[in-house]
Order: sequence, then structure tokens, then C-alpha cells
Amino acid sequence: MIGVRLDNEILDRIVEIEKCRERFGGVKLPVGISSKLRKNSKKKSSYASVKIEGNPLSENEAGEAIESSKRHFLKPEQEVRNYYAALEFLEKALKAKRPFSRELVLDVQKLVVRGESSEKTGIRGPMPPGVLFAVYDEATGRPEYIPPESKDIGPLLDELIAYVNTSDDHPILKAAVVHYQLVTIHPFEDGNGRTARLMSDYVLDYYDYGFQNIGSLEEYFAYDIDEYYRSLQMGLPPLFYDGRDNPPHPEVWIKYFLRMMEFYAKKAVEISMKSAADRASASLSHLGIKERRFHEYLAKRKVSAFAPIEMAKAMKVSNRTIINWCAALCKVGFLEPEMSGSRIRSYRVLGARI
Repeated sequence: MIGVRLDNEILDRIVEIEKCRERFGGVKLPVGISSKLRKNSKKKSSYASVKIEGNPLSENEAGEAIESSKRHFLKPEQEVRNYYAALEFLEKALKAKRPFSRELVLDVQKLVVRGESSEKTGIRGPMPPGVLFAVYDEATGRPEYIPPESKDIGPLLDELIAYVNTSDDHPILKAAVVHYQLVTIHPFEDGNGRTARLMSDYVLDYYDYGFQNIGSLEEYFAYDIDEYYRSLQMGLPPLFYDGRDNPPHPEVWIKYFLRMMEFYAKKAVEISMKSAADRASASLSHLGIKERRFHEYLAKRKVSAFAPIEMAKAMKVSNRTIINWCAALCKVGFLEPEMSGSRIRSYRVLGARI
């Protein structure tokens, strides 16, 4: 199995992603806005992931296929719909806190190849004598990759599952390993790359490093598909047993994955902060001048919580005035009351989470 060797570059990338995660955790968006962002991100991820596999749909066409209610779809349309359905399935699996398992991988692959022949569903079996199972170069007809024999798939999957569920490696590194191993084990006749990307995303989500699916990691893999495949292949021979089972330079893939992950993390922060700023601007427009000034007063002094009587003394106004201003700010989501029985004891300034 691919190993993880830490060095300064890898550690620096993880630190940057952790910083993004902290900033992301400090942003609060209403459920409606965050749900809309997640839906748009799932569409982007679906389009990007099938594009990596050669799907010819444009991003607009992919979005239309996902939203369409017609009964019959062309194969490229079905592929993007399948990926979107798998993302929705994994959202439910995450809520149920389903651990990484063979059953979960099989459930996802079944969704990915929905509509294909039944032979493409589930773990591939042995080939007939004299027939080689391989991924072939369309231009030359030569094998680009020769995966492990079917008899080795089960033990390899078990090894990966045990690693994810017992290793103390950083969750982002686990996600990188899952991505590489599922592509490399190639346990299915079809849908290996898509399943690998979905399960890698799931590991990030499971350990709370998925940025709540705001933004698309797949989008960065699809930006330069050649680099994506070069990083996975690491310049190794086509045969799994000639080095891909335990690559001598795993850092090639790990560093690539972390670099894409850092792009994704920064974009997730950018999207959430812009959405929060737009929402705050819209909410402020509903406030009167005095309430707006009160909001500015709290923001400039970085007040996180306060009792009305304390703020009344500080601002030299009546307690009733502060309570009225607070009611207006609560209505647009800038404050939250802290209760003591049936009475408001204090207010908390919201700047918080999605």
C-alpha cells in the first residue's frame, strides 16, 4: 500500500489547510444560503469528475441534465446524474456517520454505474484464460495500466479499510491514500476513478475536513487532467505488481493531492466569506440608522457577548433603547439572545458557523 512520508512541504500544506478550516469555521450562513451553495458545488463536482473520464458535456449541459425531469437520458447525461446522486447518497451516509467500509464503497460504485450492464456493478471477477484485464490507451491500443488480479482485490480493500479506520495519520492524508488506492486497486470493471474521488471526499467529510461541500475539489483535479493522471501514475510501469502496489516515491501523489486540497480550502473560505458579506450587506439595509450604528459599535470593539444594561451604560442610553436595538439585530441574524428561564440574560454577537 502507498506509504506516507512526512516532510516540511507536506506539513506546511497541512498547516495552511488547517488555517483555512479555522477561518471557514468562523463564518455563519443561513441554512437556505448554505444549502444553495452546496447544491451548486455538487453540480460542479459532478461535471468535473465525469469530465476527467472523458465525458463531453459542457458545465451548463451537465447542470441541465442534473435538473432535468425527463425519463430517458443519453449516457453522458446519465453519468453526471449518477455522480450527483452518489454525492447526495453520501450526504445521508455522513449524517448516519457510516464508517468507511467495503459495503459503503460498493453502494457508491453501484450508483456511479447505474444504467450500465449488471456485469459492471460490484467487484470484478477473474478473466477468461488468455484475456488480460487492463486500462488501454485509446490511441495506441497498448495497456496503460494493468491492475491486480481479482483474487487480490479483497485483501487489498481490507487493508485499505483497516488503514482508514485505525491509522492515526492526518485525515487529509487518509483521503489522499484512499483516492490513490481505489484507483490503483481498480476493483471494478467501470467507475473506479469516480468512486475513488467520491470516497476520498467522504473521508474528508467524515473527519470534518470537507468544508461542508462548499466548493469542489474535483474541479481542481479536472483543471489539468494530464497532471492528475501523471501524479497518480508517478512514472511507474503499467503493471500493478511492478511498483504501484508500494510506490517508491509516494510523495509525488501526496504533494499533488495536498496542493489541490489547499486550492479547494482557500476557495471554500472565499465563497463562504463572500456569501456572508453579501448576506450581511443585505441584512443591514433593513436596519434603521441607529440600529446600524449600534451594529458598527459592536463590530469595531469586537464585542462577542454583552448584557443590555452594560451596553446601555457604555453608550449612555437607556436599557430599553438597547433592548429595542438588540431586537432589530436579532431579527436579521446579527445577535442571538442568551436566555435565563423565560428572560433574556444577555446577547451573543453572531459571526459563527455554516
